[in-house]
Amino acid sequence: QVQFVQSGGGLVQPGGSLSLSCAASRSSFISRYTGEWYRQAPGKQRELVATISTRGGTNYTGSTEGRFAISRDNAKNTIYLQMNNLKPEDTGVYYCRLWGYGADYWGQGTQVTVSS
Repeated sequence: QVQFVQSGGGLVQPGGSLSLSCAASRSSFISRYTGEWYRQAPGKQRELVATISTRGGTNYTGSTEGRFAISRDNAKNTIYLQMNNLKPEDTGVYYCRLWGYGADYWGQGTQVTVSS
């Protein structure tokens, strides 16, 4: 059973930056899957933040385009989310997801808090 371990996150002031990572426990695993980052703010539904295809194509939703960057390193079995110019409304629990070929894997979530 493969597991995904998230790291990064924490408390940052508005305008600051944070980087999240999501690593698979099994080698040579993630290359065939689409990678995504979601977030869930308090009292709100989980929402899609960014997507990266198996070929590296990216897509962003909402207000994150231009501030967030999703990437992947298949050799390291890891997907990343670089978050710049963070705003208080970016606060929430961030989850990574990898899916494809009938499989659907989620990370455990990591808290990001943007506050002065």
